[in-house]
Amino acid sequence: MNMGFHPVIEWLAALLLLLGAFFLLVGAIGLTRLPDFFMRLHAPTKASTLGLGGMLLASMLLAAAHGRAGFAELLITLFVFVTAPVSANLLAQAALHLRVPGKAPPPEDAVPERRAS
Repeated sequence: MNMGFHPVIEWLAALLLLLGAFFLLVGAIGLTRLPDFFMRLHAPTKASTLGLGGMLLASMLLAAAHGRAGFAELLITLFVFVTAPVSANLLAQAALHLRVPGKAPPPEDAVPERRAS
């Protein structure tokens, strides 16, 4: 009994895994190489979302080819796509509130406590 997948499905899953790994690598490099907190926050947030999305799409594709729905992968994808931008926004707001220095000056209306009355 052959338990292998169709070659097209295997190649597509491999391509999605490589694409996801590439984005994760770019995010990790950005995290270590970018100069300030706000730039370091941006790089892994965007790249890890795309990287994890590629990995989970490959997993869903292989699950579907194996006869499974891939419901867990879909839930993980939705959870990451919702929580990553929210957590990045909260971290950036906290850094603005604490006046963490950055390369660019923050906008005047970025933090409610700094707004002119």
